[in-house]
Amino acid sequence: MQYTNKKLKILYAVQATGNGHIARAMQLVPYLQEYGEVDVFLSGSNSNLDATLPIKYKSKGLSLFYGNRGGLDYLRMWKELNLGRLWKEAHELPVKKYDLVINDFESITSLACKLKKVKSINFGHQASFMSDNTPKPAKHDFIGEWVLKHYATATNNIGLHFESYDDFIYSPIIKDNIIKAQPTDKGYVAVYLAHYSDEVLINALNKCADIPFQVFSKRVSSVEQKGNVTLMPISNEGFNNSMINAAGVITGAGFETPAEALYLGKKLLCLPIRGQYEQLCNAAALERFWIPIIDKIDEQFTSTMYQWLSGLHPRPLQLTKSTQDIVDIVIEKGLSQKVVNQSEEEYFFTPHHHDSLSMA
Repeated sequence: MQYTNKKLKILYAVQATGNGHIARAMQLVPYLQEYGEVDVFLSGSNSNLDATLPIKYKSKGLSLFYGNRGGLDYLRMWKELNLGRLWKEAHELPVKKYDLVINDFESITSLACKLKKVKSINFGHQASFMSDNTPKPAKHDFIGEWVLKHYATATNNIGLHFESYDDFIYSPIIKDNIIKAQPTDKGYVAVYLAHYSDEVLINALNKCADIPFQVFSKRVSSVEQKGNVTLMPISNEGFNNSMINAAGVITGAGFETPAEALYLGKKLLCLPIRGQYEQLCNAAALERFWIPIIDKIDEQFTSTMYQWLSGLHPRPLQLTKSTQDIVDIVIEKGLSQKVVNQSEEEYFFTPHHHDSLSMA
């Protein structure tokens, strides 16, 4: 459905602290381009995917970095923090020249829109945490709650989650090739645990010698064999194919990968990143799908693995909206909140040469 005959200028700000946001953006951008020209602001420095996106602006942003044993590397995160640079980039980001600003949990764009009084859409998984109905762990983390609600705010929210916990929360966006796939079970387990080192994973998985594993690693550039563990370089297509044909999937308690595994009907085992409150919230939601959640890889991991593989499949994930439906909702809400005064109208249709922020 088209809501306007005008070709829109759309800024889509994407948090690149992990691969999930970029994978979702790659799925969404072609749909957004049906409405006009899309410029992407990619913020963050530790994604491993080749982002085939129309990137107009780039920033180191605020990034999460992981240690080797399932937790965050707070020292490196502190060393990378530069508040002066973030403030400067927010001032330079030309949000006023766009008809619609879509923000997928990106703090610089959020600040830029506040400074310049530009309305925007807080869109994506993190937007779902604006609702008090979204599942939370039994032990609340007040700092984690504050970050989820204030890190990247906007004037409207459209959330994505495993289920529609509120009226502005919709089902996950699943990539087209996952939706069209015919899942099989070739007996191996697909593993993506970027918050663990290869050495920790290999040592643990080698103890399950009769189970083949395909482990996707940011540290290898070609396939390597380590006993029953095959190390694979990270790629969108490679991991999708592995997951489609796997007996089960082991990953963190993020959003995109668990959602796709549930959609495919795969057995799923999740290890949340320690210290990341969002993942603990996701784990609480995943438990409602009968997904086992474990805190860490320890001496019980081998028995947990066999018990998991011999257990039941999870409760199916239901998609209530298509990608096209969700994009239409984003456009409709974005345009309905956009009140353009005369000076802004002149700005939109006057050529500008302002893009001093790092250009892609």
